[in-house]
Amino acid sequence: MSQEGNCWDTQSESFFLTLKTELVYHEDYRTRAEAKQAIFEYIEVFYNRVRLHSSNDYMSPADYESALRAAA
Repeated sequence: MSQEGNCWDTQSESFFLTLKTELVYHEDYRTRAEAKQAIFEYIEVFYNRVRLHSSNDYMSPADYESALRAAA
């Protein structure tokens, strides 16, 4: 546990809440491998490339990073 006021705690807690709310609580995984694959696909395919994030001016992380690189 980090010291009070560490912004990384809030961001990681927010991510895991989102992951559980949008994916994990809606699925019944038969194996650990099935859960790992579903979580990997959620993060790499949906969360990073499709899902809009209010902290990124309502762009996906991939689009936001591309826009930053183009502006530089």
